[in-house]
Amino acid sequence: MQLTITPSALEWFKREIQLESGMGIRFYGKVYGKTQVHDGFSVGLSVDRPEDPLVKTTVSDMLFFIEETDEWFFKRYDLIVDYDKKLDEPTYVFEESKE
Repeated sequence: MQLTITPSALEWFKREIQLESGMGIRFYGKVYGKTQVHDGFSVGLSVDRPEDPLVKTTVSDMLFFIEETDEWFFKRYDLIVDYDKKLDEPTYVFEESKE
């Protein structure tokens, strides 16, 4: 599994979220909503301290991660976090993992 943050998404996160030392942006599965691969679930995000990351990436000193407890939601997929200019919010693209 890979976690990719596009440059436009990174700019949104830098503008909207201030991270304290040791904190990062966590992506997780939450009830309600829909993704391109899930009915009844959507992607949530929170500012959190990683405890047991399944995957993590640091871009321009910002940490992004998914915890092991959320493997059920992301299993078999890579997550690409992009930005929707019209809605002024992140968007999430699931691609089948090549691993």
